[in-house]
Amino acid sequence: MLQQKKSRIPHTFVTLLSFTIVMAIMTYVLPAGQFERAEVDGRTVVIPDSYTIVESNPQGFFDVLKSVPKGMTETADIIFFLFIVGGAFQLITDSGMISSGINLLVKRLQGKEKWVIPILLLVFGVLGSTMGLSEETIVFIPIGVALALALGYDALVGVSIISLGAAIGFFAGFMNPFSVGVAQEIAELPLFSGVGFRIIILLSLWVATSVFLMRYAEKVKKNPETSLLYDCKAGTHVTAGGIDFENLPAFTKRHLATLIVFIGGFAIIGYGVFQYGWFIVEIGSVFLGMGILTGLISRMSPSDIAESFVVGAKEMVFAGLVVGIARSILVVMEDGLIIDTLINYLSHLISSLPDSLAVVGMYITQIVINFFIPSGSGQAAATMPVMIPLADTLGITRQTAVLAFQFGDGFMDSIIPTSGVLMAQLSIAKVSYDVWLKFIGKLMLIWLVMGMIFLLIANYIQYGPF
Repeated sequence: MLQQKKSRIPHTFVTLLSFTIVMAIMTYVLPAGQFERAEVDGRTVVIPDSYTIVESNPQGFFDVLKSVPKGMTETADIIFFLFIVGGAFQLITDSGMISSGINLLVKRLQGKEKWVIPILLLVFGVLGSTMGLSEETIVFIPIGVALALALGYDALVGVSIISLGAAIGFFAGFMNPFSVGVAQEIAELPLFSGVGFRIIILLSLWVATSVFLMRYAEKVKKNPETSLLYDCKAGTHVTAGGIDFENLPAFTKRHLATLIVFIGGFAIIGYGVFQYGWFIVEIGSVFLGMGILTGLISRMSPSDIAESFVVGAKEMVFAGLVVGIARSILVVMEDGLIIDTLINYLSHLISSLPDSLAVVGMYITQIVINFFIPSGSGQAAATMPVMIPLADTLGITRQTAVLAFQFGDGFMDSIIPTSGVLMAQLSIAKVSYDVWLKFIGKLMLIWLVMGMIFLLIANYIQYGPF
């Protein structure tokens, strides 16, 4: 089991509730305002230059309390998805397939362990760039953590190879339909145009992230006390110390059958996502089926299957609560009518900057807005109708404006507490938010600087559709 100080877990709740309270206070400070919106190709988008001041609706103490159940209601699909995935993974874990499979993998990787990090980062990077892998990463976190522990690293490495791999892919997004696709459609650009430049961006981010993670992982392996999860007072740390992989059962035919079900399930999910636009409900249904089949292959009785499923679902309660509370921040801002006010202020700020700095201003604006609208497609619908005319006026190509949106929407998803996916990932890995901030701080600065450099290059070369 992963070990950590009990006092760390409430920090996440305190942090999220603090942000919710701050946003409630802001509803008393900022004027309420709204853009007009219209339905375009089945999507609600902002009408540029339609912002008007409206009657304020400040959020009081009781409104803050109400925002929590509202947030849980609005993220119910993700919360129940977590419960189902937790139950399914408990059944898969109880089958012994994951532990014996990782044991087999680790033995074959002896002396080459560090290369697992860049390989998995690239795999998930490609998935993030093509399938828009985001919420789906949640199901891989337990495997990533178990693999990292087996290799002698810590849980931070485990969650990172999954989370950060998908992240660099998502915000490089050379074929991401959920962010780049929506933004380019609104910008009236050919779908997935400019792909060559974005592939270069993905590879650059992959190299930088791989070096960062490999250096940290090797440091932890040589001296577990250097792990940010090491607790000097209690003498505990999150490494492979408590896991005896040498005495695990061998990989059997039943484990192979379970692995086939596991891989087959993901193949079905991939096909469904690409061909039929599947999302949380459909993916959760496939996982439920995978869990039940695994239980039957393991010759578990119906009662044992149900009991194991409930145990796994219980492990996800904290993650589900975190997702709902993270959403409460957005609920307060929406009910307080201040999101559009922020977008309007920031767009006017960009227009006042010198032409050479306007693209940087656009980038920073998207970063700020991403804190309040962590959804990629939601942020595109809210900001691109405003940013595209602004880019045209300032002489910035529309493709560069989309790139500024990509970076602003993507980078901060790996650090902002309003990202329900991030909070769920950390909760499953039992990594507290404050530890994650310490861990990812330097990498975040590297990403942000790289994003600024790529944007300046794009602006200089007049990055266009092709």
